[in-house]
Amino acid sequence: MRLALFEPDIPQNTGTLLRLAACFGVAVDIIEPCGFLWDDRRLKRAALDYVAQASVARHASWRRFIAGRDPASRLVLLTTRGAVPLHEFAFAADDTLMLGRETAGVPDFVHEAAAARVVIPLRPGARSLNVAVSGAIAVAEALRQTGQFPQPSGDEFSIAERSSDRCND
Repeated sequence: MRLALFEPDIPQNTGTLLRLAACFGVAVDIIEPCGFLWDDRRLKRAALDYVAQASVARHASWRRFIAGRDPASRLVLLTTRGAVPLHEFAFAADDTLMLGRETAGVPDFVHEAAAARVVIPLRPGARSLNVAVSGAIAVAEALRQTGQFPQPSGDEFSIAERSSDRCND
């Protein structure tokens, strides 16, 4: 499973997605140019120390990204113009989930290159979700379907277990 970010604009979202990918063991492709400097303090603040744990490949352009891709990996575009709802799409273990720019999505040539265009269904009147939230929802669903969620070591306890004591005080 891979997560690809097409020309990301907002460093905080990119940092959040890098942290997500590091925590779940998902490789990330960054298709440049980015709308920020890679060493932006806001990227680092959102990603915390997880950037060092993330498997990140930076590509100078869309053409370089396509040239270096594994042809066996499907490109699955998450888009408001998607044809298949996320929960009805069958993910494969080697899929690459593509997210567009926060300000403009992706151009038509990226839509045309995608093997599938998937939409996260929203209630009527809602336009879209934040790209980092969309990425988290899609990655979680893809990992769930393909059985690729990391297995806990048994030493961890859930957020619910940690927070339950505070809520009942």
